[in-house]
Amino acid sequence: MDAFYASIEQRDNPELKGKPLAVGYGEKRGVVAAASYEARKYGVYSAMPSVVAIRKCPNLIFVSPHFDVYRSVSEQVREIFFEYTDQVEPLSLDEAFLDVTINKKNMRSATHIAKEIKQRIFDETRLTASAGVSYNKFLAKIASDYRKPNGIYVITPQKGEAFIEQLSINKFFGVGRVTAAKMNELGIYNGADLKKWSDIDLVHHFGKAGLSYYQYARGLDNREVEAERIRKSLGSEETFLEDISDLTIIEQELDKISQEVISRAKEKDFKSKTLTLKVKYADFTIVTRSITLTDYIDTATDMLQTAMELLTRVDDIELKKVRLLGLTLKNPDKEDIELHGMPIQLEIDFDNPVNFDYGNL
Repeated sequence: MDAFYASIEQRDNPELKGKPLAVGYGEKRGVVAAASYEARKYGVYSAMPSVVAIRKCPNLIFVSPHFDVYRSVSEQVREIFFEYTDQVEPLSLDEAFLDVTINKKNMRSATHIAKEIKQRIFDETRLTASAGVSYNKFLAKIASDYRKPNGIYVITPQKGEAFIEQLSINKFFGVGRVTAAKMNELGIYNGADLKKWSDIDLVHHFGKAGLSYYQYARGLDNREVEAERIRKSLGSEETFLEDISDLTIIEQELDKISQEVISRAKEKDFKSKTLTLKVKYADFTIVTRSITLTDYIDTATDMLQTAMELLTRVDDIELKKVRLLGLTLKNPDKEDIELHGMPIQLEIDFDNPVNFDYGNL
């Protein structure tokens, strides 16, 4: 969907049409959740601090989010998808992969299906969407952003390799600003540059993601559209109106966040043994700490206790002011489970010790 939150607000309030709009909180602690295309012309984007957004666009209009409306429209759009295929993998409220290789309307052209879905969405919601059509998920994702807003772009197998070679590295799916900057330092600016690197060297510099980059540079992506996606994480975070440093207040805030996360986890029937604490300081530096327990974290009390334990591992927590706190429950990636199995807690049998050859350890 094109500028989903902002477009809905403009649709539902005609006075906002054609004006630079941001969904979010406009005060000094606020963050832009979404920006209209009129606002993007000024350099305003999602996740940008509101004070920065206003500096870039002094006439920017802020509106509070209406997530119940966004969810309702998302479900409306998803119902349209299901008229064409059951192979629908949502990425968020406003985005999804569809596999239409075999489709309910027996249409032979994926491009025609995309055009029809775009028209259906507009007719039923008065909102525009952009579509990417290709032979794998990686290229379809990139293509969906290529002609925004209200666009469609097709990457056929015949032109896939040439398309990737000219593609700027910061347009690659899964390459954020930090990774793009690191690649630039290594002389990687586009797909052609990336293709010159071996998988071993990419893993050396970028870890497990290096294998994906190696495949993407060659137009390879064997991931299937997963109609039933396994939720990998669930969390909540809070940005404070004023920076905090008192440990008692920090504990109180973590308690509130713990209750929110546990409430959502029970609603989604989500179970996890791994908790990650996120701390953002007033200078915007971010620290994270994680721990995996032997039992599921299923009460707010357990989560708070674990969070406070993680807090002791954060340096300078009593010396620096805190801007944001967050807690996230996480499960292992499906790929990790398939490759390595579920993580296990090792035990030492002290009744039957083993004689180790320490010279070979």
